[in-house]
Amino acid sequence: MLSKKRIFVTILILLFILFVWIIWGNVTVGVTRYTVTSDRLPHSFDGYKIAVVSDLHNAQFGNDNSQLVEKVKKEHPDMIAITGDFVDSNRTDVEIAIQLASQLTEIAPCYYVTGNHEAWIDEQYYELEKGLIGENVVVLHDDVIQLTKGSETIQIAGLDDPDFTERDTYIQDSMVQTKISNLSLLDEYCILLSHRPELFEEYVSEEVDLVLSGHAHGGQFRVPFVGGIIAPDQGLFPEFDAGKYSKNHTTMIVSRGIGNSIIPVRINNRPEIVIVELMCD
Repeated sequence: MLSKKRIFVTILILLFILFVWIIWGNVTVGVTRYTVTSDRLPHSFDGYKIAVVSDLHNAQFGNDNSQLVEKVKKEHPDMIAITGDFVDSNRTDVEIAIQLASQLTEIAPCYYVTGNHEAWIDEQYYELEKGLIGENVVVLHDDVIQLTKGSETIQIAGLDDPDFTERDTYIQDSMVQTKISNLSLLDEYCILLSHRPELFEEYVSEEVDLVLSGHAHGGQFRVPFVGGIIAPDQGLFPEFDAGKYSKNHTTMIVSRGIGNSIIPVRINNRPEIVIVELMCD
């Protein structure tokens, strides 16, 4: 039988390991990779690689976010998708976001959509957008553009966060569906950048091929075999907290994001850069 002293020491060691593990999981950034296969993807885009940077919330990992930049650079992406909450409305620092954007655009073309925090910073948003455009970031406001490779094209669409227009969640569902419909998408492969994963059914109903999203912060605290505990606009045990979701012809990749907002600590939920590789079926 173990002595009380040995039990006490063992508990202290375990608590110390847990403490170090939690700290490590908050001050470092990982890379998570997904493959998305589709028979609608043009052959020119087979192997096309997308880096997803979501929910920065003004976080910094290394001097001038050197950790983030180096990890993205090592992946050699064909494009970078910035899927909202690049700044935090509670401690807005536009310069951090613009400085990171200036480095990311040196790696690959960057496409950006707003998140709810951009909607909450009022006039400062226009300063942010001006800075991003100045760094050659493509800002998508309920818009769609074509991306050409060889003689083939795909579509990249982006939705403004619904909080810019309406904060009633019941109205937001139909509003987002209408926005996608109004894009008049062509009958070709479409990548949609949209901050909100909880609107998955609307993306499915509009038959979007691939949705890149964030917002849920991985559920903030993740329990093995259960998933995230709480997420914005989804509440407890969110359905769309992180990872890959597929229904009918639509696949959605939800990033756990990089920074934090109201809750400053993550547990079992390391910040991540997401890498999505497209493959022809």
